[in-house]
Amino acid sequence: MKEIRRIDYWQDPEAPKPTSRKASASVFVKGDQGRVLMLRRTDNGLWTIPTGGVKKGETVAEAGVRECREETGLEIEIVGLVGVFSTPDHVIVYMKGGKVDEVRQPINVCLRAHVVGGEIRPEPAEAQEVQWVTPERLAGYSIHPAIRLRIDCGLAGGSPHIG
Repeated sequence: MKEIRRIDYWQDPEAPKPTSRKASASVFVKGDQGRVLMLRRTDNGLWTIPTGGVKKGETVAEAGVRECREETGLEIEIVGLVGVFSTPDHVIVYMKGGKVDEVRQPINVCLRAHVVGGEIRPEPAEAQEVQWVTPERLAGYSIHPAIRLRIDCGLAGGSPHIG
């Protein structure tokens, strides 16, 4: 199997032009003492909240629940909407075998959730590690600006972000 690599761009005029737009779901899971569920990606080493593509035949909420379970081992319940994130400032390049396979401009629906079961069990293909992180410690983690925006909106609460 060929290695897949991901490169994220943010507000970069030199980023390649997108070849696709795809929907994804992410989940902002806040736990005890206000900690945020975070995982470190295997494809780029950055920290993120559970996130992944919406598959044919499933809703955005089902995708968020599935991705969280697959990446972290935790079962969640969706309780609200953090926002819709579709800015052209974020471009993702997916590489296969050292060549560009796809250049995606994502459309992400970030959902608010809480844990209802399971145990933290990182999926080695997707997460190097999973942690509960206090908001004060987030600055010490390497987080892509597009993901940090989702987290900040989740922490702020209030009306959903539309952008």
